[in-house]
Amino acid sequence: MSIPEIKLVFDEPVQRKKTPKHLADYSPEERRELAKSLGLPAFRANQVATHYFTHLSNDPENWTDIPAEMRKTISEQFTPKLIELVRSVECDGGMTRKDLWKLHDGVLVESVLMRYTDRVTVCISSQAGCGMNCPFCATGQAGLTRNLSAGEITEQIVAAARACANGELPGGEARLSNIVFMGMGEPLANYNAVIRTLRNITDPNPDGLGISARSVVVSTVGLVNGIEKLTEEGLSVTLAVSLHTPDDELRDTLVPINSRWKIKEVLAAADAYEKKTGRRYSIEYALIRDINDQSWRSDLLGRLLKNRNAHVNLIPSIPPQVPSGLLHVAKMKLSLSASWKVTVFQSQCEIPEAEKLMEPVVS
Repeated sequence: MSIPEIKLVFDEPVQRKKTPKHLADYSPEERRELAKSLGLPAFRANQVATHYFTHLSNDPENWTDIPAEMRKTISEQFTPKLIELVRSVECDGGMTRKDLWKLHDGVLVESVLMRYTDRVTVCISSQAGCGMNCPFCATGQAGLTRNLSAGEITEQIVAAARACANGELPGGEARLSNIVFMGMGEPLANYNAVIRTLRNITDPNPDGLGISARSVVVSTVGLVNGIEKLTEEGLSVTLAVSLHTPDDELRDTLVPINSRWKIKEVLAAADAYEKKTGRRYSIEYALIRDINDQSWRSDLLGRLLKNRNAHVNLIPSIPPQVPSGLLHVAKMKLSLSASWKVTVFQSQCEIPEAEKLMEPVVS
């Protein structure tokens, strides 16, 4: 019996409608050049960036330092509407909120805003759908619809920052402190837009949001060429590798990109990233009962990561309200080497991936 070919999609399908260009799609220098091409002085671009990134405002009526007759034209050129909130779902007493966004062409993506005692994190999407075809991931099984632009990705972040500043989560006003690229899509398969977004996040006001790179996590299934390029960007964000099993035989099935880059190659790229940036990387491990939760696999994982500056993030893959559901998590956590830092994520929401690696727990 022949084994069906697993298709990986790196190039997005041809799109009928082009995403409007946004301030966040341009570098600071390009924004000033755009202003001049529109017959405006370059400082108008700086003013719009200040309103957008510093004051989180995309309403031109509030841009009182710009002449009233110019505001509509400038806003259409610099801050066109890219995303529209369709609905929000709250859980964990309102401390976790999943937002569904409609893009300009009707495509839907999600982001998740999570408030903890010491920080507020947003989990964002970098693609609509995903071309990596992981069989346990609903997004991967849906296939890739298209890449998001840097403007569409940044808009999710700015919307989250605005919600925090407006006190929309329990506990009152807050500052968005952490960003994780763990929503829909493979970030490194949409490389240029993600890099532009990372600079929008980390550039100081007014050119960007001024959030520390140490508070940003970029997740990947293991695109080695993408990890290698990211290593040379000078951006010390945290790298998260979705490993899910320590052996190539199973990973070929669970994470089909493993057919192109094996575990040894992925970890070598992650090690090089850690050496260049000084940033410990995270190993994401979604536990699937009786598939990848065996004790021998946890032992193998421990041996694989020995002497590596890595953190293991265990993610239960069944509803946490089932009392026995975390038994296989506990089993694997206990069987890992005592030297590893291990985090177990648990929430009453069904979140695509877990953001708990900022607060490691020593096993």
